[in-house]
Amino acid sequence: MSRSRNVINNPNPAVKPRIAASSYLNTAPLIWSFTYGSRKNQVELVEALPARCAELLREAEVDAALVPAIEYQRITNIAVVANLCVGSRKEVRSVVLVTRKQDLEAVRTVALDQSSRTSAALVKIIFREFLGFEPQWTTLAPDLERMLSENDAALIIGDPAMTFERGNLRIFDMAGLWREHTGLGFVFAMWMVNEHASEAARKIEFSAACEEGLARTEEIINYYQPLLRLPHAELKTYLHENICFHMDDEMSAGLNLYYRLAQKHGLIPTVKPLKSINS
Repeated sequence: MSRSRNVINNPNPAVKPRIAASSYLNTAPLIWSFTYGSRKNQVELVEALPARCAELLREAEVDAALVPAIEYQRITNIAVVANLCVGSRKEVRSVVLVTRKQDLEAVRTVALDQSSRTSAALVKIIFREFLGFEPQWTTLAPDLERMLSENDAALIIGDPAMTFERGNLRIFDMAGLWREHTGLGFVFAMWMVNEHASEAARKIEFSAACEEGLARTEEIINYYQPLLRLPHAELKTYLHENICFHMDDEMSAGLNLYYRLAQKHGLIPTVKPLKSINS
C-alpha cells in the first residue's frame, strides 16, 4: 500500500522523515549517523537494495533515498544532495564483472545483478562504446555460480562482489574499466530527495552525517568484519581509498559523461541537468 501522500506531505512534525538505503559497506559512512550515531532518532531508515531504493523514491514511499546514479535521469520531481556520492576514482572493488574467459572480447553473454541499475548501464556502455560490440544480457539474482553456469560473464555489486571465491576467475573492476577508457572517476549512487518532501526531510543533515560516519570508520569496520570475513586492513583500504564519498569536479565530469553516453546508447531518454539541494 502506498504511503506517499501521508509520508511526504504530512505536516505533522512528529512524523519522522523516511529515507531508504542499502546496508552495503560502501554506504555505511553515509548512513551510520542515522543507524548508530547522533541522528539515530531523527529519521525512519528503510533498508533496501539499490534498485529497490530507486523504486521507493519513484513511488514516493520515502522522502529521500540513496539511489543508483542513473535513476536521477529516470525519476521525476527529485533533486540530489550536493557534494555527496558513492563513487570511486580508480578501482571500486565492489562492482565487478567476473568471467572465466581470458578477455572481454570473448564474452558473448552477460548476467546482470538484479540489485543494480547504474552498474548494469555502465557494463552496457563499456561494451557498446569502448569494446565495439554487444553481448546478450540477462538479469539474475546475485548468485555467481548460477550466473556463470549460464553465461560467459556476471556483474556483481556490493558486499557480494567482495566476498566470493576468486579461484581461476578473471575479475574486471568496473570503475577501473571506466577510468581506463575515460580517465575519470565514476559515481555509482547519490542521495536523492523528493521535491515534494516535507520541510523536515529537506533539512536532513546528510553532509554532517557523512562526516560523522567517516570519523567513525573504525567502528564501521569492526561491525562489518565478522559479516564479510575480510581482513581489517582490507576493509580500511576499501573505505578510505577505493570508495569516494565527495563529489568534486573530476567525479562530476565522470558523471556527466556517463549520462551523455547512457543517452547515446538508449539507456535513458534525455539528459537533464542536476538539480541539487544543500544539506
